[in-house]
Amino acid sequence: MKPILSVNFFATESGNEPVREWLKELLVQDRKIIGEDIKSVQFGWPLGMPLVDHVEGDIWEVRTKLNNRIARVLFVIDNQTMILLHGFIKKEQKTPKPELNLAKQRLKTLRGKS
Repeated sequence: MKPILSVNFFATESGNEPVREWLKELLVQDRKIIGEDIKSVQFGWPLGMPLVDHVEGDIWEVRTKLNNRIARVLFVIDNQTMILLHGFIKKEQKTPKPELNLAKQRLKTLRGKS
């Protein structure tokens, strides 16, 4: 089966990939669960709740339940490509403003380049 979307990490001017770096800091089992959820989106887009939710504007989130916490990966769809903008462990009900603002800033950077 061919994926509907390709997946890329957002890269900064210096070439850093913040979501990839964040994933590397997580436990292997957490990384695998998040990876499976991203893969589900890649092969099943468009998807809705409980796995995917629209956040704001062009920003969507992959909602992952880990063993004792919740992870979110904020992304945008651009020409059949899922670009992973930001990932974080969720500590409160609503997506914290700083997390969303960081994703928005990365989206602006991305769009400024393309």
